[in-house]
Amino acid sequence: MAEKSSVHWLDWAREIAAISQTGLHYAQGEFDRQRYLRLQSIAAEMIASCSNISYDDLLVAFTSQKGYATPKVDVRAAVFKEGKILMVRERSDGGWTLPGGWADVGDIPSQAAEREAWEEAGFRVQARKVIGVYDANRGAPMELFHAFKIIFLCDLLDGQPTTSYETSEVQFFSMDMIPGQLSGERTRPRHIQDAFIAYGDPNLPTVFD
Repeated sequence: MAEKSSVHWLDWAREIAAISQTGLHYAQGEFDRQRYLRLQSIAAEMIASCSNISYDDLLVAFTSQKGYATPKVDVRAAVFKEGKILMVRERSDGGWTLPGGWADVGDIPSQAAEREAWEEAGFRVQARKVIGVYDANRGAPMELFHAFKIIFLCDLLDGQPTTSYETSEVQFFSMDMIPGQLSGERTRPRHIQDAFIAYGDPNLPTVFD
């Protein structure tokens, strides 16, 4: 998927799909339902024509979303050891990212970030503060849905570097040794920079979009 700044069709398709989802939730007659289903089809057609995702797969993804359309929530753990930040390498694309992922229904956000650090990297951590809340129009792995990202500054409690079915490497990096290949919208240079700033002065206010 191309970056948001250079391609607007994905933004438009997302918005059309969201209007369709919300409209289907509130539709009171069959005529309205058919109009919103047609919007859903148009959104799927737009994305299918500009990507390698099939129309049928897109419709399945759209129809699985119920109720009022809202952004998804991505949580990340910024964990430091001796001035270096914890990162994991994603098996899906070979890029590096802060450990994290989609928050599950019922999750407390901070606990979701703590769990991700354990599951993806093998470290027990405790969230201390929110570094930032970011707009995150992710390009992968879920190209279809808008997201908000919450990054927590976390204290390292214990553990050993341990990979998972999602991660192939676990390492700590100094600011001047951050890998050049990051994992799409999972972690951007801005997120890493903000994490180092917060680590240097935890009393700084939370940043947000």
